[in-house]
Amino acid sequence: MQQVDFSSGSVRRSILAVAAPMMTAQILNLLYNIVDRIYIGKIPGEGTIALAGLGLCFPVITLVTAFANLFGVGGAPLCSIVRGRRDREGAERIMANACFMLLLTGVLLTVLGIALHKPVLYLLGASDATYPYAASYLVIYLLGTVCVMTSLGLNPYINCQGFARMGMLTVLVGAVANIVLDPIFIFALGMGVSGAAVATVLSQLLSALWVLRFLTGPKAELRLHFRAFRPDFGCIRRIAALGTSSFVMSFTDSMVQMVCNATLRTFGGDIYISVMTVINSVRQIAQTPVMAISDGASPAISFNYGAHAYGRVRAAIRFMTQLGFGYTLLIWALVSAFPAAFIMIFNHDAELVATAVPALHIYFFGFVMMAFQFSGQCVFKSLNRAGLAIFFSLLRKAFIVVPLTLLLPHVGGLGVNGVFLAEPISNCVGGLACYLTMRRTVMPALRSRGQAGAQGIS
Repeated sequence: MQQVDFSSGSVRRSILAVAAPMMTAQILNLLYNIVDRIYIGKIPGEGTIALAGLGLCFPVITLVTAFANLFGVGGAPLCSIVRGRRDREGAERIMANACFMLLLTGVLLTVLGIALHKPVLYLLGASDATYPYAASYLVIYLLGTVCVMTSLGLNPYINCQGFARMGMLTVLVGAVANIVLDPIFIFALGMGVSGAAVATVLSQLLSALWVLRFLTGPKAELRLHFRAFRPDFGCIRRIAALGTSSFVMSFTDSMVQMVCNATLRTFGGDIYISVMTVINSVRQIAQTPVMAISDGASPAISFNYGAHAYGRVRAAIRFMTQLGFGYTLLIWALVSAFPAAFIMIFNHDAELVATAVPALHIYFFGFVMMAFQFSGQCVFKSLNRAGLAIFFSLLRKAFIVVPLTLLLPHVGGLGVNGVFLAEPISNCVGGLACYLTMRRTVMPALRSRGQAGAQGIS
């Protein structure tokens, strides 16, 4: 299995060597839920209302992802930095403590989620019509929480070692299984929404087993083992401190989805929850490549920062930003030009398509600003600047999107359009604030350290 060397050669090639398979892996991972939505949205006679029910589960599913990111995305940059210092034992200790917390958190989320699912779903905007669909999916999905936590949370530790293709294969195993199993359980066995959840859980189980097989096997540079393991709470605190930014990003996504669904149900009814489900799906597809670009740059940034190769860190940041900007500009143009084509991936209902097209135009306005948000956020996480990473995670969603989602529908008769308008405003304000702060704080510090190192100054 080929391993990427972050210490030599072209920085751009190193980033692309990681980003390309990671992009494939993230797209495949996205297929877990996207394929569910595509099949569920096309169930004869009930696809639109079933899609709304599935959309109500998104905040809970996103919350599970948030905890996976807390210990997965949080620990991987630390692991890279320590690995860059040639401290293999320290890197393995970080990985083992992260795995322990992923398993513990997965069990707790399963128990609490199943026990509280009914009041939570009604809090998220469920109606008597949509609740049965939402509950039948969510309860089964929660039974597989430990598998989700293991596969999502440990895969960054494969990528941070430079084994990006293995990380891609980890996701490929589960995604292919889900694509195959979904129509069998949903249509052939007549299980509907419940069948989609069963297929997803079984697929995540396969991905989790694949991750554990690699990280405990001989091909991994850093191996996962629990011989004489005792939780190191100092290490866990460091992982959680850095992972808090990613946790906050996912948690605030969950909060935004909850507020959006509740507000849309008040101002537009269940049809607009279906519309938001489709728009969120399009957004996830559209932002996956730019996320992969920043995730591909992260181990290169962290490793070279740990190795004091500051010029290579700056080069990685510049290339990541340029590539992300070019991509988001292109996808914004495509979504603006062909909105109905993106919507009909999930549902062909004429009323839903007609309602969703203007909403999609509003929601995606200024999508290019997402490149700046991801770039700045990635740098703060990769260089262990947890405070700034957390602040800008909160700024865009908690301090901008949520208040605007609650306020704008009451302004000038905007109604549901106010909900969709909150996202582009937050992209512009939050994205630019994050990126400009990074440019004014991180880049000058890297330049001065690089000059000091070149002159032999410690």
